[in-house]
Amino acid sequence: MNATDRTPADLLRSALAADPGRPLVTFYDDATGERVELSVATFANWVAKTSNLLQGDLAAAPGDRVALLLPAHWQTAVWLLACASVGVVADVGGSPAAADVVVSGPETLDAAGSCSGERVALALRPLGGRFPQPPAGFADYAVEVPSQGDRFAPFAPVDPEEPSLIVAGREFSGAEVVERARAEATGLGLTGPGSRLLSGLSYDTWEGLNAGLYGPLATGGSVVLCRNLGQLGEEALAKRIESERVTATRR
Repeated sequence: MNATDRTPADLLRSALAADPGRPLVTFYDDATGERVELSVATFANWVAKTSNLLQGDLAAAPGDRVALLLPAHWQTAVWLLACASVGVVADVGGSPAAADVVVSGPETLDAAGSCSGERVALALRPLGGRFPQPPAGFADYAVEVPSQGDRFAPFAPVDPEEPSLIVAGREFSGAEVVERARAEATGLGLTGPGSRLLSGLSYDTWEGLNAGLYGPLATGGSVVLCRNLGQLGEEALAKRIESERVTATRR
């Protein structure tokens, strides 16, 4: 990270320049047994492709609102950084009817249908797999994103002082996300590069987003993001903490 970073997208660019091969997001789903590890470079590539989809095919522009109806998941983290890269507002759990674009997981498709704008569906299957049968009225993210470009440049510069994130009814600018993530890092046990935070928190609060993405990104650390962590016993959790070299936990 650099002191001049003002947006989450800046943080990702700095992480990519510093050490592209290090792990950034390691994701577990303890309901399915899935484990995925994304290096900074792999994560940044997904963000670039998703940003191109968002800006190009979905015609999203700075100031537009994107309702993210998604759980704590590595693909949700990608969408949060893509929104920051384009300059649109990521409204986590926001009203689809009030959004310009909605991005939905498989369990919220009915609610997402109230969006009058573009609709994207994520199957959230292992390895980013597609829906067996595409949902009517939605673009399948897993079908649309692979053909997008590996490099991204916004059509307009992203203003760090403009709204960037809404979660639990609270609005943050890009600069506020970065500043708060840095300020709260020590409280999360993130002491700098090499810190590895295991988070079982959901993404529907600032605390969950900070532990599960922004804090590790802002400090040069990494996150072990666990969905359905309650299904894992304490002994198995202890083994995961040891095997993943976790230095702090939030659950």
